[in-house]
Amino acid sequence: MPRCRRQRPREGEAHRCCPLRGRVRGFVRPWLLLLLLQHPSHGYELLERFGQDERMPGIDPGLLYRTLRHLEDEGLVRSSWDAGPRGPARRLYQVTDEGIAYLHAWAEEIQATKERLEHFLQAYRHHFDRGEGNE
Repeated sequence: MPRCRRQRPREGEAHRCCPLRGRVRGFVRPWLLLLLLQHPSHGYELLERFGQDERMPGIDPGLLYRTLRHLEDEGLVRSSWDAGPRGPARRLYQVTDEGIAYLHAWAEEIQATKERLEHFLQAYRHHFDRGEGNE
C-alpha cells in the first residue's frame, strides 16, 4: 500500500499515494500471450507491437526476452527456430494449450478486479455527489 506523508496534493499536482498510473503487476504476461495468440511472433516483432499502443504496458527488450523464457519454462509458450529468407534464424514464439488456460484465468481475474474497481468508483462518486467529505 502506498504511504502518504501529506493529506492533500497541492493544486495541479498528482497525489503521491497513487503512483501506479494504470500499472498492474505482471500484466505483461497476459498481453504477450494475447499478442502471440493473434499470431506467432519473434521477439523483435513483439517489441514493435507493444510500442504501437500507448495503453499497453511498457516493455524493454530485456524484460520481454526474460518473460518469454519464463513463459516457455512454465510451458505457456513454445518456440522454434525460424530460418527466414534473410538474416539469421530467429525464435518464433506461440502459445500452448496451457498458455491459453493461463490467459483465461487472467481474464477472469481482470474481470473480477474491474467489478471491484467499478464498485469502489460508484461508492466514491455517490459520496462526493452528495457533497460529503470535500476536505
